[in-house]
This record gives sequence, C-alpha cells and structure tokens, in this order.
Amino acid sequence: MVDRAKILDAVKTAIEKAPERKFSESIDITVNLKNIDMAQPKNRIDETIMLPHGTGEKIQICVIGKGDIVTQAKEASVDLIIGPEEVERLGGEPREARKVASTYRYFLAETAVMPGVGRYLGPRLGPRGRMPMPIPPQQDIRPIVERLRNSVKIRTKDKKIFSTKVGTTAMTPEQVAENIETIVKRVESVLEQGPLNVRSVFVKTTMGPAVRLE
Repeated sequence: MVDRAKILDAVKTAIEKAPERKFSESIDITVNLKNIDMAQPKNRIDETIMLPHGTGEKIQICVIGKGDIVTQAKEASVDLIIGPEEVERLGGEPREARKVASTYRYFLAETAVMPGVGRYLGPRLGPRGRMPMPIPPQQDIRPIVERLRNSVKIRTKDKKIFSTKVGTTAMTPEQVAENIETIVKRVESVLEQGPLNVRSVFVKTTMGPAVRLE
C-alpha cells in the first residue's frame, strides 16, 4: 500500500539531489513488477490515468472526423483535426503518418471513420498504443479532451517495467506526490496480487539520480 508521506519524501529527495538547472525538468517514476507473467495478455497493464495535477506539459490531441466533432474539437482547441479524406491520404504517406502517430499522444475518432482509420493509420497507431477512442454520434468530446490533457497512459506490453512522467520541477512536491499516489494506486488495483506484484518504484528528475520510494 502506498504511503503519501513516503512518496513526498522521495520526491523532495529526488529534487534536492538533482543538479541545479535554470529550466523546469520532467519528473518521472519507474515501476518494476514481480511475480507476474507478462506473457499473458490478461496480466498486461493498459490504463489511461487522470492525474489530479496534470503532467505539467501540453498534451497533444488529434481528432478524426467531420461535422459536429470538428466543431467541438475547435472549441476545445484540439491540436490537430483530420478529415476522412486526409486519413486515406496519410495511408499512402508512411513517413508523415509516423510523424502524426508519434507527435500526438491521444486520438479521438468518430465511429463512422474507425474502419478507415484502422486500415490506413492502424499500422502506425496500433504498435504505439494510440489507436483512437471511438466517439459515437451526439457524444460531447470537450470533457473527454479536458480529461485526456491531464492524463498519462500506462501500457506495459510484455515487460515487467514501465516509466511515466508524473510532473515537473515547476510543480510543488506535494502535487507531484499526489500524482504518483494516483498512478501507483491505479496500477495496484489492476494487478492480480495488487501491491505484492510491485517490486520497486523509483522517482527521478530528467538529469538527477533515481530515488527509491520506500
């Protein structure tokens, strides 16, 4: 079971031990799992977790579709909007499609265009764990976009280790600690044996040493 006070101590230590910088650095955690067979798909983690304080960075979001969803996307200041014809064009431009797949963290698409997205962009988005969230007609995407802007995605595949951004040094240690607590609790909740499947958690700034969360 996670202890927020211990998390806060680890965050403060990681920040104190990091070399002084004139710019804001990312803060990440690395989680090592144990006693779990990640070759079994049922044991793999694939979770989008909303953080109470966001990551401290701008999360890029792409919306695919036409009509109402485009209007909502513009109102939500979404970073990229792609129409159905553009999806097909990108299918023939692998380099450009790869750039889109790597630049944008989350994708939302009208259910009507999902078959085309799977056909033309699936080979680029699928391996990165970025296949779009299907959006049915009449669903308001604005609250979804707002939630995703403050979220991180955890996807382990067959590895027993994963890392994710949890904030920046511009945030307070308390905010970062609360983000870490949220992630660890969610991860423990989906593991077969909960906390018993967690070997260790380390927190570090971009340039600083890793500090083990006791």
